Amino acid sequence: MKKVLALLLVFVLALGVFAACSKQDDGKETPQVDETAATEESADGLQIAIPNDTTNEARALSLLENLGVIKLKEGAGITATILDIEENPHNIDFKEVEAAQLPGVLQDVDYAVINSNFAIDAGLTPATDALALEGAYSAYGNIVAVKEGNEETDKTKALVAALESQKVADFITEKYSGSVLSVVENPGDGFAEDVDYDALAGETISVGASPTPHAEILAVAKEILAEKDITLNVVEFTDYVQPNNAVESGEVDANYFQHNPYLLDFNENNGTHINAVSYIHVEPLGIYGGKQTSLDPIK
Repeated sequence: MKKVLALLLVFVLALGVFAACSKQDDGKETPQVDETAATEESADGLQIAIPNDTTNEARALSLLENLGVIKLKEGAGITATILDIEENPHNIDFKEVEAAQLPGVLQDVDYAVINSNFAIDAGLTPATDALALEGAYSAYGNIVAVKEGNEETDKTKALVAALESQKVADFITEKYSGSVLSVVENPGDGFAEDVDYDALAGETISVGASPTPHAEILAVAKEILAEKDITLNVVEFTDYVQPNNAVESGEVDANYFQHNPYLLDFNENNGTHINAVSYIHVEPLGIYGGKQTSLDPIK
């Protein structure tokens, strides 16, 4: 009988030890962790900042779709917004920010999709700092634009010839190392045969531009035009609205800062009459890490 009682006591003690091991110090049971579920949860709730203007927002979303991060509705096209996102498997929170301000918010979000000109201006090197870059889409080539009716003036043609020169193409290649790409197919010597340069001697051509890389590229064109005694005055702007307003009002002769989809949308929404006259370069849009250092959480 004593042996039976002893065995029962041992069994009760063993049960107590087992129960104690299955509880935390406060007496609560330790939850069983599903490692797969935890991994999936860690990928949710990330925040990505994107440009808030219509065409660059669509461009950013297209990049994310190409990376497999989201899926857009069929036919969303170059005016897609976050409302056109059909699948968002990581439950990403999209923060729409004015394009020029994106580098400034990068540290506060997980990722930001930034235009190369603003990235470069903020000290980033797209070719090496971006976690991914879009391809050199011709639709987003940066253009020289003038007010309707000024497409064929000697000032316009002289400016375009200078920017379409081999000297400018070489500068873009050497200066930006793939972060900015020339899209001029047959660069020339910088001068147009049908321009009366003697009549333009002593004249000033004024161009609105963003500081980087446009104003830097225009500095090369300025040297070319100076050979014909033509002054190129570069007026720098830090936003995407005033350069077009300045062309429309006649404050400047041309501008060089935007791609054509943006210009077409601007004209439609603002009643302006500005046309593209030349495609000079493309700035691949890139996704940059803020709180994250790789794309692994959204793959």
